[in-house]
Amino acid sequence: MTSSNYNPEPLTAGNAALILVDHQVGLMTGIRDYSVAELKHNVVGLAKAAKALGLPIVTTTTSADTLWGPAFPELQQALPDHTFIDRTSVNAWDDPRVEQAIRETGRTKLIFAGVSLEVCAAFPAMRAVREGFESYVAVDVSGTFNLTKRETGMARLIQSGVIIADGASLMVEILADNAAPEAMDVYSALDMDWAALVGQVRASASQMAGVN
Repeated sequence: MTSSNYNPEPLTAGNAALILVDHQVGLMTGIRDYSVAELKHNVVGLAKAAKALGLPIVTTTTSADTLWGPAFPELQQALPDHTFIDRTSVNAWDDPRVEQAIRETGRTKLIFAGVSLEVCAAFPAMRAVREGFESYVAVDVSGTFNLTKRETGMARLIQSGVIIADGASLMVEILADNAAPEAMDVYSALDMDWAALVGQVRASASQMAGVN
């Protein structure tokens, strides 16, 4: 992979939006770089954390009725009453409704995740860069079908000026302050084992202090 010195200003709750592309039942069954359970965990966690932080969220599917089926149920449950824009274009950005929804967020930094990484996440992320946005891809929320696709997809993203990261790190960057009111909701949404353990230790310490 090539290296880059690109280092933009931090993500914040006021400048970022999340775009989830094609986390559909049919596509999820082909994922090979993560277990389906792990990928679902990461997708749902990112969606819930973004909600806790108040980020605008745009969601899409491709040909849900004829090809890949609906978004997987756990994601639909995490985003109740949320509209999934169903389209036929390969690149989500090429659908005018998707582009309009993204632009109407008013945000300059766009976080993409999708199945697959090298197409559903990468194509609109690269287009966003060309359109003047700062573009990120949460790679652990964007599974794909084999190692070659994963490696070449990430290389192409870097070559195109897209920032790659894991979803939890992006959400924690936006959180910024562990004393923020939404901090526990964000960490609970991400459901990281170490964070849960820290929370248990803190709760235990508080109980002990109360006894003493």
